[in-house]
Amino acid sequence: MDKTNILGCFTSSGGYEASDTDLIRKTKDKKDDLFCSYIWGEKGINNKLALLKREDYGSDMNLILFEFYVDPIPCLRQHLKEIESYRKKEKAIGIPIIITDENFFNKSEEERYEFLKVSIMQKMDLLEAVIKRRKLDTNMKQLKSDLVKLLSRLP
Repeated sequence: MDKTNILGCFTSSGGYEASDTDLIRKTKDKKDDLFCSYIWGEKGINNKLALLKREDYGSDMNLILFEFYVDPIPCLRQHLKEIESYRKKEKAIGIPIIITDENFFNKSEEERYEFLKVSIMQKMDLLEAVIKRRKLDTNMKQLKSDLVKLLSRLP
């Protein structure tokens, strides 16, 4: 990832359980590959997000990391927050988004992209509240406006 980008993506798969059969493991691998194509593939959202550079939005945010958790195990899922704490030293914040069959894999391609767009913008609203509360020098109005324009170019 380019260190000048203000937005980035991270994916984590739910992994395997000891009781998983080969078929279940292959299914999980296919789901991981499919989801990653929506993030880093030819039409992936990361390509759009990379167009936004941190120097255009203020001095208090170096990275907003969208953390996509594909079918997280229950233990992990219960510990994920809606938005993580701002890390002052890194000038960064992580924003978890949970990916499941119900909200992503059982949907059409159009519905999948729509879910990603809506989820990202909802999380940006949460981030805006953190920015205001912490009085950070980050132009969220401009960032959200630019992000809406970029996301509208997705399929």
